[in-house]
Amino acid sequence: MKIAVLGGGNGSYAAVADFTEAGHDVAWWRRDRASFADIAAAGAITVTDHQGSRKVAVSPTDDLKAAIDGASLIVAPTPAFAQEDMATALAAHLVDGQVIYLPPGTFGSYIMLKRIRDAGSTADIAIAETGTLPWLTRKQNSLEVRITTRASRLPTGVLPARLTDHAIDIISQAFPGAIEPVEDALSGALMNAGPIIHPPLILMNAGAIEHFDKWDIHNEGTQPAIRRTHTALDNERIAIREALGYGAPHFPLADHYETSDWMYGNLAHDKLVGSGDWHETLDLKNHRYMLEDVGLGLAFLVSVGEWAGVPCPVATGLLSVAGAVAERDFRKDGRTLESLGLAEKGRADVQAMLQDGL
Repeated sequence: MKIAVLGGGNGSYAAVADFTEAGHDVAWWRRDRASFADIAAAGAITVTDHQGSRKVAVSPTDDLKAAIDGASLIVAPTPAFAQEDMATALAAHLVDGQVIYLPPGTFGSYIMLKRIRDAGSTADIAIAETGTLPWLTRKQNSLEVRITTRASRLPTGVLPARLTDHAIDIISQAFPGAIEPVEDALSGALMNAGPIIHPPLILMNAGAIEHFDKWDIHNEGTQPAIRRTHTALDNERIAIREALGYGAPHFPLADHYETSDWMYGNLAHDKLVGSGDWHETLDLKNHRYMLEDVGLGLAFLVSVGEWAGVPCPVATGLLSVAGAVAERDFRKDGRTLESLGLAEKGRADVQAMLQDGL
């Protein structure tokens, strides 16, 4: 199967390496070809995981049309704030049957499909999103990526839901045995772990983060008080899902720490801490944990809770504190149902859109 991978971040490196080693025809696109200069010269990247280190031949391109031409699956593990521009760039080149996968998406499936339709594309495509990046991974430099572990369970929702079977079949070829379909794209968006795990970790460790040159929020920063906050915040997410009629499993974050049932499977948190790759410098105003997981993900969660009539005081409080720390108004400028033009729509109208598309 031909797979197009878009972007040049941690997840894109891991995706290209894994899909290539699995025997897929992989096209790797990034807008700025100059950023691929080292890779183009080397003709390969090095992937390091539990099997050791090895080179994987790659051939990046800045020709988006060529990258997605003939691709059954387009994987975009890019920051959520890049989704609108990416959708505009893709619109003219998409054809019926293609599947775009956002791991995760923060309801980017709706944003991208709307932008694609607004750009004039009528291609009958599916856009799917899941709850986490399929890899715990970090680039070591421009030529090497380290994969600590891979997701074993990826709850995935599809927009429009009428194309779920087709989309899940395509995505499962890239992630065999890992894809678990959920009801629709909003259900998939409400599986997003980033807005649950990262806001308490950065806000309740803010003093240490700004004091030390580097800080591991997953090691020194994951203490019982923060875990209790995680649980309270996650319970609000689950209450929202249940109020909207979405069924279990809800993938509670506690399973990430306490069981092997979560998205990354057995001992994922221990592997993450053991790698040392998350001992890093965090700018609390500009890091993606703040701009994406709070400004987009947590703001979206709060707005969906309000729309569904579910109190979410922990999420709302964290969003307010984050706004003070980052000196931003995430309720005004973040990703919310209001900003998406959906807040005034009733559940029946939203469900019809989720089922049939735009």
